[in-house]
Amino acid sequence: MTQQIPSTEPELAGVRNFRDVGGLPTVDGRRVRYGVLFRSGHLAHATDEDAAFLGSLGLHTIFDFRNAADQKLEGPDVELPGVRNVNLPLSDPADGAEFWKMVRDGDIDQLRGILADGKAANRMIDSYRRMVKERTAEHSQVLHALVEDSVPALMHCAAGKDRAGLSIAVTLLALGVEREAIVADYLESNAKHRRYKVHRSSSDASAYSPEVMELLSPLFDARAEYLTAAFETIEEAWGGVDSYLEQALRLTPEARERLRERLLD
Repeated sequence: MTQQIPSTEPELAGVRNFRDVGGLPTVDGRRVRYGVLFRSGHLAHATDEDAAFLGSLGLHTIFDFRNAADQKLEGPDVELPGVRNVNLPLSDPADGAEFWKMVRDGDIDQLRGILADGKAANRMIDSYRRMVKERTAEHSQVLHALVEDSVPALMHCAAGKDRAGLSIAVTLLALGVEREAIVADYLESNAKHRRYKVHRSSSDASAYSPEVMELLSPLFDARAEYLTAAFETIEEAWGGVDSYLEQALRLTPEARERLRERLLD
C-alpha cells in the first residue's frame, strides 16, 4: 500500500539533517516508498524525544559511516532497542587528520593557505571521487543488506552530507531514481536547520569571522559539483551505472530488482 506523504518534517532537537527520502521519482515512473529509507547526521546527541521518534520508525538497521575519530569527537549513537547498528567507516581516521586539525585550530593565515583559491572545493571533489573508487566493498555491503533484510534503514555520518549523502545517492542510482532528483535531495542538506555546526577550538569571535566562515564553507556545503564528480567517476571508471553496480558493487540484475521491489512503490 502506498504511504501518504508526511505533511510535516519532524523537528529533532539533537539530530541534524534528518529526512525520509521517500517520494523521489524513478526514470520509469515509480517512486521511492515512504518509511523505508532515511538519512541524517549523527545520532550521538539525540534527546529522549528524538530517540522516541526514531524508535517509532520501525527501523531494522542504522548504517553509521563515521570513523573512530568522528565517534571520539561526537560520541556513540544513541541506542535504539531492537535496531541493528552497522558501522562502515567511509573515511580513514588518519585521512587528512592534520588538515582537519588545522580547520579546527588554524588561524586565518593558515586557513588561507589550505583552503583559499579553490583548494577547499577541490579537496571535496577529490574526496567524493576517492569514495566512489575506493569504498566499493562498503557500498556493496549496504546494497546487499538492503536487498536481504535491512529495511527500513537509516544512513548517517557526522553531518549526513558527504559519506551518507554519497551512500544514499548510490542507493538511489540502483533504484533508478532520476539523476536530477538525486542531486536535489542531496542539496537539501544546505537548509539552515540541517547544516552541521562548524567545530572550532576557539570560542573567540575571530575564530568565526566572516572570512573564516567563507574559507570553511566549501567543506560544509553540499554542492552539486561534488556529487557530479562522483557520477563522472562512475562513468570514467566503469562506463556507466549498470556496469558500476554489477562489476564494482556485485549487484546482479536480479538483486537490483529485489531492491527495487523493497524500496519502490
